[in-house]
Amino acid sequence: MEQILSLIGLARKAGRVAVGEESTGAAARDKKARLLLVAADAADSSSRRASVFAESGKCPLLTVALTKAELGHALGYADVAMLAVTDFGFAAAIAGKLASRDEAAYGETARHLAALSQRARKRRQKKLRRSAGTRPEKGRKTT
Repeated sequence: MEQILSLIGLARKAGRVAVGEESTGAAARDKKARLLLVAADAADSSSRRASVFAESGKCPLLTVALTKAELGHALGYADVAMLAVTDFGFAAAIAGKLASRDEAAYGETARHLAALSQRARKRRQKKLRRSAGTRPEKGRKTT
């Protein structure tokens, strides 16, 4: 679980995590959430709200075997009941680590997110190749 917490902390430092109910809900409504995570000891009402957020944002929802305190510690807060990962790469990596611990519970989601991450990576590379061909070289003026 330590690797999962490290990935979540890294994603937060990269600005790719929405923490808490309001931020998670906003990310889901804006269709920016790629994966929602809920702590194992989150209240039933929080779990239900996270489920509604996941439906509205059309993103997977996973309940992780981590407490609110453990998630909070990884993110620099006291307690975190829910969070949204907003990057396909981080979402796929986190789901992959979860699947390596429990394939039955997380495997399908991990495979789905890995495929989405691969497509997003290809789109980014294609976009970079197109934009690289249209930029003038540094220091050269175009006529």
